[in-house]
Amino acid sequence: MTLVFIYGTLKRGGSNHHLLAAQEFRGAARTAPGFTLYELAGYPGMVPEGGDREGVRGEVWAVSDECLRLLDELEGTAEGLYRREAVPMEPPYADLRVEAYVYLRDLAGRRRAGADWGS
Repeated sequence: MTLVFIYGTLKRGGSNHHLLAAQEFRGAARTAPGFTLYELAGYPGMVPEGGDREGVRGEVWAVSDECLRLLDELEGTAEGLYRREAVPMEPPYADLRVEAYVYLRDLAGRRRAGADWGS
């Protein structure tokens, strides 16, 4: 099982949450400061941002290899839309390896959404 930080449409109540239906919810979570969200086309993109002091709020899930493959497909990792990588987290996940999807494309003209995405 891989721990994944979810911050957008995959969160409970989100439009893509069904992909996590058989997976294990570990709890609410927040990244360490240094990350923020941008509004894309109906979904968020998390990016590193040096001046950020809040981090991003979301959820941590333990997912199977098969689920991880589906998430990678949804997030467009093969197309270079997002990259899945380990990100620093606030407690109680600070000492664990937690991966998240980091947005890789240009943010020109995109609105900063801050720490929370209301999917």
